[in-house]
Amino acid sequence: MTQVRPMRADARRNYERLLKVAAEAFAEHGEGASLDDIAKRAGVGSGTLYRHFPTRQALLEAAYLDRVEGFARRADELAKELPPGEALAEWLYELCVGTIQVRGLKTLLGSAMVDGSDAVLTVCGTHVRGAAARLVAAARAEGTLRPDVEPIELLRLAHGVAGAAELADGGGESLRRYLSLLTEGLRA
Repeated sequence: MTQVRPMRADARRNYERLLKVAAEAFAEHGEGASLDDIAKRAGVGSGTLYRHFPTRQALLEAAYLDRVEGFARRADELAKELPPGEALAEWLYELCVGTIQVRGLKTLLGSAMVDGSDAVLTVCGTHVRGAAARLVAAARAEGTLRPDVEPIELLRLAHGVAGAAELADGGGESLRRYLSLLTEGLRA
């Protein structure tokens, strides 16, 4: 068994500074933000950035992991507060709002929508898929969701709805209407 050594204090500081600066850069410029600029703004060399985050996807995921974990926790909170069908609809709304408001999050969550044996599911994707699966199972059991609807299908549709709402008005004002049209069509 290989033992993982804890990060040195300076390495931990660099890691945390990179995450903070990356989240700011992704918010400003989207997922295409310059990685070299992120390293420079964090006061480290590009080698340090790539040592911690070998790919843009790894940095994007690390920068937004807390937010995505929050979506998963929110799914569980809503499941306790609302009937299953309503919890699912509200969670989808909040997830869509997040993907519109937080630049770079749509791309990150889009990777959770990939299917197939060669797809590498990220930690963020695992959280989102797990939350969707729990809510879908409860809504199916309640009888408010068609039994043939799969969680991945619902995530893909919600991802598309977020994109459509963003195209329609830029800020997602149409989102509730579009999600209502979607969920009405998915009712049992």
